[in-house]
Formats: sequence, structure tokens, C-alpha cells
Amino acid sequence: MPEQRRRADALRNSDRIVRAAITALHESGTTVSLEEVARRAGVGIATVYRRFGDRDGVIRACFETYFAEEIEPVVQAARVAADPRQGLADALATTVGTLAGHRALLSAAKEAGAFTIGIAERFMGPLGDVLATARERGLVRDDLLVRDLAAIVVMALATTVHREADDDADRRRYLALLLDGTRPSDVPLPRPSSVSLFPPEATDRCPAKGATRHR
Repeated sequence: MPEQRRRADALRNSDRIVRAAITALHESGTTVSLEEVARRAGVGIATVYRRFGDRDGVIRACFETYFAEEIEPVVQAARVAADPRQGLADALATTVGTLAGHRALLSAAKEAGAFTIGIAERFMGPLGDVLATARERGLVRDDLLVRDLAAIVVMALATTVHREADDDADRRRYLALLLDGTRPSDVPLPRPSSVSLFPPEATDRCPAKGATRHR
């Protein structure tokens, strides 16, 4: 029982640290210190390092938790859309808009190497059924893959660099341009690389919705 209690306490501490970091990033930007995160979480700085290793570890956990809680519901909603192409477009647009709305977390995730096509592909996996239906109905190109949808998100967010209002206009413009490229075409896309964008074993590190998972 004591061991189970210690594990439960450790998981609660991890969750408090992640949520404190997400809030701190949103309120104070990317310069927020781990000491401030620890203070907000009500734990010592040593606990932060013990649970996450370093700042990048905290940021990666924050980003995966945010993706699980904010993006997964958007992806799931696309699965019940009457028009699968529109469902895909709405899911991608909402995903890009949601992530762009948390600029500090997005910026920190990019710096920490936490925002990759592989991460996006993992959480967009459920769009595979929607994509298959859209292909069968001739609504998207035959060779479109889930990893392509993930790449669209990453590329659209690459235009979100500064805080000026024009960023939103550019983001919408280039997302629309990328989505237009998913329309049916007789010209095949070049074959994708054979390198996996997301190692299968890494799924064990995917946090459950509403919680973080750290060993």
C-alpha cells in the first residue's frame, strides 16, 4: 500500500507540474522558469527535475497533454461528419487554430523538439477512417495519407511565428492552399519515405486524456 500511495502521489505531482507549466506559459510566455512552475504546482524544484529530467521534458509533457485534451476531441468529431472531406478540413483547421492560439506553448514545443509530424500523426490516427471514406467517395486524392494530414498541420503552423494579426490571415491562407492540394488529382504524389515518422513503441508514452503518464 505505501508503494501504491507513493506512485499515486508521484502521478499527482506530475499532473500538477504539467498543468502549472501550461498555465504559466500561457500567462507569462516562453521565458517562464521551472522555479516558477514548481511554485505554482506547489512542489519543490527537485521534484520537477526528478519527474521530467529537464525543461524540455516538462515542455514535451505539456505539449502531449495539451494535444490529448484539446486536439483529440476535434479529431473524434470529424468521424461523425456527414461530409468526410469537410470533416477532415474542419479538423485540420480547428487543430491549427487551437495550437496557434497557445503561441507560447507552441513556440516552446518547437524549441524542445516536441512538435513534430510524428506527434501530430499519432493524435490524428483516428482520422484514418474518415480519410478512407473520403477516398472511396472520390472527395480527396487517392494517395492521401494520415501522415500527409499531420504534415499539413505542421506546415500551416510554420507560418505562425510572430504575434501580429497578419499571422492569422497568413495561417488561414496557407492552410487553405494546403487543403486545396488534397483534392482529387490524376497526377500522383511522389512516394513517401520508408522511414517511420512515429516509432510504434513510442505509443506507450502517449498520455491518456486528462492525465499525464510518466514513469
